[in-house]
Amino acid sequence: MYKIFIRPLLFCFDPEKVHYFTFSLIRFLNKIPGFSGLFQALYEVKDARLEREVFGIKFKNPVGLAAGFDKDAKLYQELSNFGFGFIEIGTLTPVGQEGNPKKRLFRLKEDNAIINRMGFNNGGVKEAVERLKKNKGVLIGGNIGKNKVTPNEEAVQDYEICFEALFPYVDYFVVNVSSPNTPNLRELQDKKPLTELLQTLQDKNNSKPNQKPILLKIAPDLTDEQLLDIIDIVNETKIAGVIATNTTIYREGLQSENKSEMGGLSGKPLTKRSTEVIRFLSEKSNKSFPIIGVGGIHTAEDALEKLEAGASLVQLYTGFIYEGPQLIKDINKALLKK
Repeated sequence: MYKIFIRPLLFCFDPEKVHYFTFSLIRFLNKIPGFSGLFQALYEVKDARLEREVFGIKFKNPVGLAAGFDKDAKLYQELSNFGFGFIEIGTLTPVGQEGNPKKRLFRLKEDNAIINRMGFNNGGVKEAVERLKKNKGVLIGGNIGKNKVTPNEEAVQDYEICFEALFPYVDYFVVNVSSPNTPNLRELQDKKPLTELLQTLQDKNNSKPNQKPILLKIAPDLTDEQLLDIIDIVNETKIAGVIATNTTIYREGLQSENKSEMGGLSGKPLTKRSTEVIRFLSEKSNKSFPIIGVGGIHTAEDALEKLEAGASLVQLYTGFIYEGPQLIKDINKALLKK
């Protein structure tokens, strides 16, 4: 029903406006008695065989919602009713910021893709914390970044602020240094600054009575040499794992008119490359750390490929927008058939 009736209607309007409209609609429907249970009945697959224990956390199933969809932790409870095993909120920054000027979100319908240059638009970590205090059992990942105005030399402080604020309210952390939409952010992926950043957060983590897993989200545009550096950094800092991958700046093979828009590309064109990165990291590290696979998952087969390549869990974003919540159910059903 989603792809036949709902998606064609939503795709007639501006993507960012539709995003907020959809948020309001999902929230409204979940307030109607019985609707939360209806969504769960339609899309949730409950089976102990789907459970995964990864970096010390038990996930009810391995299909999560990637960061960027519920940036401000406004809808995680309702979104969990679609059958996700976990929800990643953010990217959050210490201080709220508007992000980049609009228009900044573009559908590439012919390519089953999206280009965004949102620029970490969010209300700030403190506002999100107030919403997370109301969490009723949803497994939450906290994706953190730096403010646009913060120079890279001071970036560590921004990540520390977000880490400390979110610590009691999330189950794991994701350090985002790979978005192409904040100026110079990707420079933090270089070995020296990245090691310093992750070690600082891990030291803070180790000082806590109960540690939380810290993961690093990386770009699909890294070279093999840079990926080997990532493996070294993960092993040196002893963070819990990697999320592969964020959006790409490459535009090869696209068919859509607006393919040249600046920003990060997500969706089907990223399927192959993100799986290659997962396989490379898994094989070269001898599976020494868990990987969450994300990028171009539009079918159950796409998800299975990433899991077979070495991912322990997967996340959806653009595939969720194009395929609807049935995709979550399809992936979990396919896993049970294996």
